[in-house]
Amino acid sequence: MAEGVNVRITGKLRRFIEEQASPNGLYESASEYVRDLIRRDYQRQEERKWSWLMDQLRPGMNADESEFVPLDAEEIIKAAKIEKASNAS
Repeated sequence: MAEGVNVRITGKLRRFIEEQASPNGLYESASEYVRDLIRRDYQRQEERKWSWLMDQLRPGMNADESEFVPLDAEEIIKAAKIEKASNAS
């Protein structure tokens, strides 16, 4: 069973919601309007996350192939173990 959330909205904001959820508004109920707002906010946040990730990846995606350095997984693991051992002491 879904759990509900109750919110008290008064004054100008309440009147604005009532306008949106009226026969002349876009929504049939205040709940429908609020759910739509929450969905849109969620979507904006998800889009921001993807945008941030793309900004982080863009330099690598746009880099010339000559800028890439070959890596050896075993050498990286070996260096990490040495670093960990030196930090432990």
